[in-house]
Amino acid sequence: MSTTPRTPRSALSLGATLLTATVALYMALVAFGNITDFGTNQQFVRHVLAMDTTFKDDDLMWRAITSKGLQDAAYIAIIVWETLAALVLVYGTWLWARHDQDRARRFSTYGLLMVMLLFGAGFIAIGGEWFSMWQSGDWNGLDAALRVFLLSGVVLVVVNLPSRTERSAA
Repeated sequence: MSTTPRTPRSALSLGATLLTATVALYMALVAFGNITDFGTNQQFVRHVLAMDTTFKDDDLMWRAITSKGLQDAAYIAIIVWETLAALVLVYGTWLWARHDQDRARRFSTYGLLMVMLLFGAGFIAIGGEWFSMWQSGDWNGLDAALRVFLLSGVVLVVVNLPSRTERSAA
């Protein structure tokens, strides 16, 4: 039995732990859903990449990807990225729970940036703008992507706030 005194967990550390765990759970459920119900979001990705429910402007339609093989490769890449992000965030949560703040902060940051890249660069920028997802009444995931992007950004800020000991040392 260890007699090393444990420092009490600060509210900030607890918040970082719980918020990281929340995004980890969300990403794990998203990845799990996409793996176990492959066809539902496969159709979403196919329609967005094919641009078949957009305004069909000739100046934009050259961007469309209609190859089912390429569409499915993109979808599988998304699922792999989601799974990796979830695993990194789960590890970050575990490190927070073990009071390893430096590594917890680092891995949580990596995982949160992975989520923000997927939803910001992937869904908002590439899906929304390049493939004109915003034009689709049926296959527009911009609102959901923005929610996840903003949630992850808020958690990223909380995770990287200086702890009481870091503020004292400064």
